[in-house]
Amino acid sequence: MSNPALPVPGFDAAGVHCGVKPTGALDLALIGSRIPARAAAIFTHNAFPAAPVLYDRALLQLNPEGVHGVFINSGNANACTGVQGRANARRMAEAAEQALGATDNTVFIMSTGVIGVQLPIEKVEAGASAVAARLRPDGWEEAAEAIMTTDAHPKWASRQVEIGGATVTITGIAKGAGMIHPNMATMLAVLATDAAVTQPVLQQALVDAAGRSFNRISIDGDTSTNDTVLVLANGLAGNPEITSVEDPAYPALVAGLEAVSVELAKAIVRNGEGVTKFVTVMVEGAVNHEEAHQAANAIATSPLVKTAFYGGDANWGRILCAVGYSGATVEPERAQLFIAAGEPDAHTIWLQLVEAGTPTDYAEADASAIFAAADISVRVELGLGPGRATVWTCDLSHEYVTINGEYRT
Repeated sequence: MSNPALPVPGFDAAGVHCGVKPTGALDLALIGSRIPARAAAIFTHNAFPAAPVLYDRALLQLNPEGVHGVFINSGNANACTGVQGRANARRMAEAAEQALGATDNTVFIMSTGVIGVQLPIEKVEAGASAVAARLRPDGWEEAAEAIMTTDAHPKWASRQVEIGGATVTITGIAKGAGMIHPNMATMLAVLATDAAVTQPVLQQALVDAAGRSFNRISIDGDTSTNDTVLVLANGLAGNPEITSVEDPAYPALVAGLEAVSVELAKAIVRNGEGVTKFVTVMVEGAVNHEEAHQAANAIATSPLVKTAFYGGDANWGRILCAVGYSGATVEPERAQLFIAAGEPDAHTIWLQLVEAGTPTDYAEADASAIFAAADISVRVELGLGPGRATVWTCDLSHEYVTINGEYRT
């Protein structure tokens, strides 16, 4: 990441190797709050939720306002592990609580890695005191490294926003490289902020931010057993407490959370398994935002579209085909399609490929040059209404198949 992770007042982080990964790489992270923090979270929609997800869902209901941290292991997902897996999840949380000197039911847990293998809980328990001893305000980047699996690089992001005359800091870390798709995927993220905000408002702010970030990315269309996004807020910034989504300060909080989340989400896609192209998909002029999202997702997850990106083949028919089967309302004679190199901004020069549902007189060499770029933007105009959505995706390469064909070997 280009910028260092900013310390968040009242929070500490660290990462160590405890032995879950046989390679010796960091595999255990701890983020601690020195005072009780409020928590909000969103979880996987997968019908086979991992033991840590079950534990965290229950904890969020039991104690959303007195949280002291989150404890994360990589290398083992503790998913599809039955009664023993659930017992190990509780033991993992208790080990972190003891290491922090916190009371029961005050630490969330996350796990990521291979599914169906029991967590080596003794190694995790032994590592709890070691990682707690390394906690420090500037330990975020180390913690980000400790939660990686097939990620090539650690991911972190920070922002500061002004709320009620106070400077509020937000820092987050994330992991994810495969099984990435909206609602979420093999993706873990932890955000911490010193904003003063009530727990229900924090929960809504996270939902709003994730809806325009983590739930707008796709690498391979798979949704995992372990996905969790967690945010902790300790109130130390001293801003007037945000108590309602109608509060004038609420948009600033959401904007800060969203900015951190978007940066992390894009980093996940760029760092995806076998990725060689980063693709921004924009659908505008849909009947509503929901249909725009449907259409953008269909483009982003189409294997034919993704392989065309990989091969540098400007096969635009595959893009319109995906829109056509997405379920979004389409009137072909109104449809337009544009492509460009790079991420879109106010200075982007678009090449129009389709006008009124039929191809324009564009130069194939120009289209091929855009599809050969490392960053590609696609914009579909449906001409039917105010709906718009952006999704970030990638190509589908030979290397992706190799990585996942050999994942357990």
